[in-house]
Amino acid sequence: MVSPENSKSKHASMAKTNSNKSCFSDSLIYLGGALLSFLLLWSLWSYTSPSLKLDADSISFSPVLNRGKPAVDLGYDPPDPTFYDHQDLSYSVGKPIKNWDEKRRDWLKHHPSFAPGARDRVVMVTGSQTKPCKNPIGDHFLLRFFKNKVDYCRIHGHDVFYNNVLLHPKMTSFWAKYPVVKAAMIAHPEAEWIWWVDSDALFTDMEYKLPLRRYDLKNHNLVVHGWAKLIYGAKSWTALNAGVFLIRNCQWSMDFMEKWANMGPMGAEYKKWGKIQRSIFKDKLFPESDDQTALIYMLYNDKSLTDRIYLEGEYYLEGYWVDIVDTYDNITGKYTEMEKADVKLRRRHAEKVTEQYGAFRERHLKGAGNGRGSWRRPFVTHFAGCQPCSGEYNKMYEGDKCWNGMVKALNFADNQVLRKYGFVHPDLLDSNSVVETPFDYPDEGPW
Repeated sequence: MVSPENSKSKHASMAKTNSNKSCFSDSLIYLGGALLSFLLLWSLWSYTSPSLKLDADSISFSPVLNRGKPAVDLGYDPPDPTFYDHQDLSYSVGKPIKNWDEKRRDWLKHHPSFAPGARDRVVMVTGSQTKPCKNPIGDHFLLRFFKNKVDYCRIHGHDVFYNNVLLHPKMTSFWAKYPVVKAAMIAHPEAEWIWWVDSDALFTDMEYKLPLRRYDLKNHNLVVHGWAKLIYGAKSWTALNAGVFLIRNCQWSMDFMEKWANMGPMGAEYKKWGKIQRSIFKDKLFPESDDQTALIYMLYNDKSLTDRIYLEGEYYLEGYWVDIVDTYDNITGKYTEMEKADVKLRRRHAEKVTEQYGAFRERHLKGAGNGRGSWRRPFVTHFAGCQPCSGEYNKMYEGDKCWNGMVKALNFADNQVLRKYGFVHPDLLDSNSVVETPFDYPDEGPW
């Protein structure tokens, strides 16, 4: 028999023991919950945050996911001062910017998630007039041309900026692009290249990737479609085309753009430059200084510029539409035969992996050639002289050749995009009609 004292002591001891057990259990629950929360947060962080790795040259990232292209942190802008905090910074042409390479490098150090891939980062810039088009179908055409550029940029991971205001009151017409390009350089220090594409140019090979390593080989900073023999031999103002060009986001380009722009309406000697250009390039059609002839003149006058300016003639960085439009039907037939012979090319796939299928296709295109006479898709088709907005096309083109050519080119390019969504235009001159592509299209099997 237990005495009351012993009983009280026993109950007290049991209560203490139970209390200790309860506290221990609560502690385990608390610690377990905390550990679970930590693991959950850590796992989420590991999926959303890249792991930093410092090396001697720069900060590089090894993302857990998205093996192809590291994720950038779009929500991070540290309070540390950068060139944007300097009150003397000007985005406008006519107000040079100095030490741009150092400024870009410093910005990337403050925004390390943008450092990986910076070497290949491209921002496409294009634009049109500030007012509605005079041509009744002009705005529709410009919308479709812009859609084409957006499609290409989405497929290849480029940013795109469309401008429709004058950033310098004197720099109108073809000169209007240069204030925009300079402003884009400053607005995008994360990008190595700014890619100007005229509003009347479109991509007609949606798989083709810019061969950027080619321009890195000798550190070329400006890439235009052109031919040296027409500059130094024939002295022609059509020796290159300035409607499409790549310019590296660097100090050399900043300085060169100022020289180039000063030959335009903002320059004090604008009228003089027009006379000089016509005296050398006899086929120039109008007296005013234009950006294209200005560039040709600078190359003609200083051949050493070819160390920095690459005249691209190996593919259609800019292709004249008159030479190209009539080849689309033959090219379509050749690509159809190519896909019938290779099951990998006709396999359905997500749009995001289009570049892989472009790589698969390259081995079939080794004998296709480039340029005139090639059955490779032309990279860019440029409707120079058609002026879809004003409607005042060059009178050397008969009837509706410009407008029908644009429709055909736009649908030729659109078929390459729509294919990823399960449809195609069966007739390139009919924008309204599409058909669903059957499984294993375009194979008519069995083979």
